[in-house]
Amino acid sequence: MLWLASFYGVASVACFIAYAVDKSAAVQRRQRISEFTLLLLGLFCGWPGGLLAQQMLRHKCSKTSFQLKFWLTVVLNVSLVLAALVQMDMSPANAAA
Repeated sequence: MLWLASFYGVASVACFIAYAVDKSAAVQRRQRISEFTLLLLGLFCGWPGGLLAQQMLRHKCSKTSFQLKFWLTVVLNVSLVLAALVQMDMSPANAAA
């Protein structure tokens, strides 16, 4: 399971950085990172970093429509990861061990 924790860690750092860049762009009125991109990064295991960035940077935390989509991607990510882990555990290679 170290590989999974490592993947979440790397994805979370990337997602946090994307939120930070977007926050900076918003403050400086520059080109922003799309909400779709932020949500996609969260969906692909980066949501812990996104959640941390929302709290630490106070970014995207009060926009209700974004929060709804964000939490939907969290539930979807956790569900898919758990389903994959259960499937891996039930695979014939693991059943023989």
